[in-house]
Amino acid sequence: MDYSRLEKGIMDFIQEEQVKLGYRKEKIRLYYPLSSLKHFLGEEVSGKSTEELEKEFYEAAGIRLGRVEISRNKDRFCFVVPEEGAEYVHGKRSGNSFIKKLVALLQTHPCTIEDIHKLFLGTGEKIHFEKIETEDFDYLIYFESGEDSYYYCFKDEGCHIIYHRFMPEDYRDLFSDNIE
Repeated sequence: MDYSRLEKGIMDFIQEEQVKLGYRKEKIRLYYPLSSLKHFLGEEVSGKSTEELEKEFYEAAGIRLGRVEISRNKDRFCFVVPEEGAEYVHGKRSGNSFIKKLVALLQTHPCTIEDIHKLFLGTGEKIHFEKIETEDFDYLIYFESGEDSYYYCFKDEGCHIIYHRFMPEDYRDLFSDNIE
C-alpha cells in the first residue's frame, strides 16, 4: 500500500494548523473517517488492523513523522502524531507557502472573495473558480494542476470569510448533489 498521499495529507494539515495557531512542539491528533482513508490508501485499508496500519505507516513515514499511533472507533480513525512529527513539519515546511498567504489574507478586514480570487490567480497556476449552492459554502476554488490538489470552499459570513479545504474525493462525497 502506498502511504505517500496520507503522509502528505497529514503534513499539510499540521502545516495549516501551525500557520493558524502557531507552532508548538506537541502531539497532534487528527481524525479521519474510513471514507477519507480509502481515498488516501485505497479500498484495501478496510481489511487492515490498526496495528498493521501503524507498522506500515511507520515504515513509510516514521523517519519524518516519528511513530504515529493509530486507533479506530467504528469507521473513525485517530492518528496521534508525536512531537517530533510536528517539529519536522515546522522545520521543513514553514517557508513562504500558499497556505500562509491565504490564512494571512483571511485574517485581514475587510477580506472579500475577490481578494481571495486574486490570491489564487497570483500564483500563476490555472484555477477553477465557481459560485456554489450549498448550505455551508458559497464558493469553490481549486488549482487545476500542480502539487496543491485540495478543493478550497469559502463561506462569506458577513463580517469575515471562512474556508475549509477538502480532498477532491471527499468534496465529491459530501457535495455530490451540487456537482454537474
